[in-house]
Amino acid sequence: MTTAKDLFIIATDPRPDRSVGQGDLSLALAGAELIDLLGAGAVTVEDDRIVPGEPSAPDDRLLGEAAAELSRQEPYELVEDWLWRRGRDLADAYRAALEGAGELTRKRSGLLPFGPERLEPADTPASRRAADRWDENEPVLAALASTVGIDSGRSDDESGLEDEAVTTVVAVVHDAVMELEAVRQRRTIENTAFANIWRGP
Repeated sequence: MTTAKDLFIIATDPRPDRSVGQGDLSLALAGAELIDLLGAGAVTVEDDRIVPGEPSAPDDRLLGEAAAELSRQEPYELVEDWLWRRGRDLADAYRAALEGAGELTRKRSGLLPFGPERLEPADTPASRRAADRWDENEPVLAALASTVGIDSGRSDDESGLEDEAVTTVVAVVHDAVMELEAVRQRRTIENTAFANIWRGP
């Protein structure tokens, strides 16, 4: 399992404090992929730009797609630009992949048999490993989860991240999520103002 898949499983856990927006999660998943590529030596980060190494073919299909999408032309791509480009609809791609692999299961919420369906992590070795990683407060997973509003119990000044490139990626993910939230709030204000105009005095 990759960090991105572990993050998706943690975000899908049906707890009240884990309601995560799909846009936020997509950005964090793109960041998780980049961190795994850093860990594999497939990329480095220099001056907030993603510098690719030798072409690689990760065992994981989605991570392989991420590696194949790296820009290999100078001045190379900014981490922020990568998040927005790679992150487009990425949560949907991970949901489909994990559901297809049996890592997620659909359950009906409420007591009625025709209630709305929701996805939950299935009881599989991979899902248990993701849960163990979370319970151990693994720094990378905890930091990425924090960017989308899932509280790991760590304080902001004890992230536990020791790699500068990883720290940079997490910081850029956080900024991108904040930017997305600002866009949402602006649209809400604009829509409210527009509705007030139509309603009149």
